[in-house]
Amino acid sequence: MDTGGATMRLTQRGLREITCEAYGPGAAEAVSAAPVMLGAGDDDRSFIPRHPLLSDAHRRFTGLRIPRTMRVLEALVPAILEQKVIAIQATASWRMLVREHGSPAPGPTPVPMRIVPSPRDWATIPSWEWHRAGVDPRRSRTVVNAARVSHRLEEATMMDVAAAADRLCAVPGVGEWTAAETAQRAFGDADALSVGDYHLAGYIGHAMFGRPFTDDDMLEALEPWRGHRYRVVRLLESAGVPGRPRRGPRMSLVDHRGH
Repeated sequence: MDTGGATMRLTQRGLREITCEAYGPGAAEAVSAAPVMLGAGDDDRSFIPRHPLLSDAHRRFTGLRIPRTMRVLEALVPAILEQKVIAIQATASWRMLVREHGSPAPGPTPVPMRIVPSPRDWATIPSWEWHRAGVDPRRSRTVVNAARVSHRLEEATMMDVAAAADRLCAVPGVGEWTAAETAQRAFGDADALSVGDYHLAGYIGHAMFGRPFTDDDMLEALEPWRGHRYRVVRLLESAGVPGRPRRGPRMSLVDHRGH
């Protein structure tokens, strides 16, 4: 149950102790959800590294956990904004939309902060505001469609991973990649692999096997880690394992404001 917005302050007091203070109408709900949000529900006991790079990363980052926010729309909207654009552009769009259409965060904050827009607010953002934020009509329609059925999407937190993915993909404009990105954040799905990602297959291929991969190659190669395939990605990234050396131009920024 969504009891309203909240500001959370998390303080690490020791190796295994974190305290949470919260403010606002949703404070009690936020404090109750904090352990799971920080990864308390993640279970890596069945994870077997099986690869020297993963063995090293798992040893160095024993505290790595896959968190679970239980907030589907809050995870889905950024994933939609990240479709087919570079990260810096998606982040700028998100920042502008939250700043303009979110609400002030309650309680003391170190700088002025905003709570993300409510489902109703996402659904009623005018077309020119999406345009000004650099979001093309296809992505803005997808966010609006998702916001209109947000109550059904939030139910996915109580489903098994396959049913949850089907529920997300029932929204026009949400596909396998977007569903996986949302599952990683909202459901804490340690197996959610972002198939269709612009970089991921190539990164996994070069980082672990020294050659370029397609998505099919990646799926086949990561099969021994089924159940923990997203964990594999997080460990490699956390350890700073490099992928293919850059020899060409980066993906260019696409400015949708002129369309």
